[in-house]
Amino acid sequence: MQIGCVKEIKKHEYRVAMTPANVSAYTARGHRVLIEIGAGLAAGFTDEQYSEAGAAITDSDAIWSGCEMVVKVKEPLEPEYAKMRDGQIIYTYFHLAADRALTEELLRSGAISVAYETLTDRSGGLPLLKPMSEIAGRLALQAGARCLEKPFGGMGILLSGVPGVRKAKVLILGAGTVGTNAAKLAVGMGADVTIMDLNLERLTYLDDLYGSRIQTLYSTDAEIAQQLRTADLTIGCVLIPGAAAPKLIKKVYLKDMKPGSVIVDVAVDQGGCCETTRATYHDDPTFVVDGVIHYCVANMPGAVPYTSSLALTNATLSYGLLIADRGIKEACERMPGIRNAINTYKGKMTIASVAQQFGIECFDLQQLL
Repeated sequence: MQIGCVKEIKKHEYRVAMTPANVSAYTARGHRVLIEIGAGLAAGFTDEQYSEAGAAITDSDAIWSGCEMVVKVKEPLEPEYAKMRDGQIIYTYFHLAADRALTEELLRSGAISVAYETLTDRSGGLPLLKPMSEIAGRLALQAGARCLEKPFGGMGILLSGVPGVRKAKVLILGAGTVGTNAAKLAVGMGADVTIMDLNLERLTYLDDLYGSRIQTLYSTDAEIAQQLRTADLTIGCVLIPGAAAPKLIKKVYLKDMKPGSVIVDVAVDQGGCCETTRATYHDDPTFVVDGVIHYCVANMPGAVPYTSSLALTNATLSYGLLIADRGIKEACERMPGIRNAINTYKGKMTIASVAQQFGIECFDLQQLL
């Protein structure tokens, strides 16, 4: 198979979807790999390194027009829509529930979209979302701590406090991978940490792990509203795989929050868990609503591209190799979790949650394959 990796064009996105080591792995299996000029520079990988690993260095048009599979980090953007082709496999993050235009363009193009965020492993986990969720959770705490500083518009409170001065209260909505990693850093920095979720097993796990260093609470609308009133930093990290994030933080709640407090909405890729969320970028990451600072960068791990690129490709490589070696149909037979990653297939929508949200007919992928 001829496989290509293009340079990301999303604003301030510095990650790359293939490393030179990945190129070596694909070429060792007999595949031909094309890498766009400069695709890995921001992540620390030179064109020379890719060439030495066996890749051909070319431009994006050659990759889109000539490759059976295109490997990316972020979803295709408008300048790339017309380049997507019928039957072409696009292997990347899509987050279609938050992007009707992209959904419609994928259906028009006939491309096969293989979404990192909905691929499942044998235990039902999300192995290609997990590494970025780990990074996003840790970055969320870092970003929130910085936003609380006065020069960045915050209330001027230090997460850890100091002897004789209270710690900052960190409220984490969601006890999954993002929330757990945010809690890990928050506890390590000495903050006053509360984590909320509907999953009592996860809350029990975190309570056993951290004991009296955190407070776990069952999530209800009333409890969220109550906790927001005293929170200095709120991190929203709820996830419904393949579907839009639920709006847990209502706009009406903001007026009761502390002026200069901060919301970091890590769920922004899926539309956000705050009603006032809108996507921002690393060069202008925040905005203020009712005195509350919102940090809503939709590609947070892009700020640490070396770490993120390696963590992501460590996870995506084995599945990519299977698709390249066997083709999409046999790959799904050998690894059923890949079937869950196929969001659109040759002009047909195959993920029910997105189909329902946009009023699009959903097809059974098993019958299409």
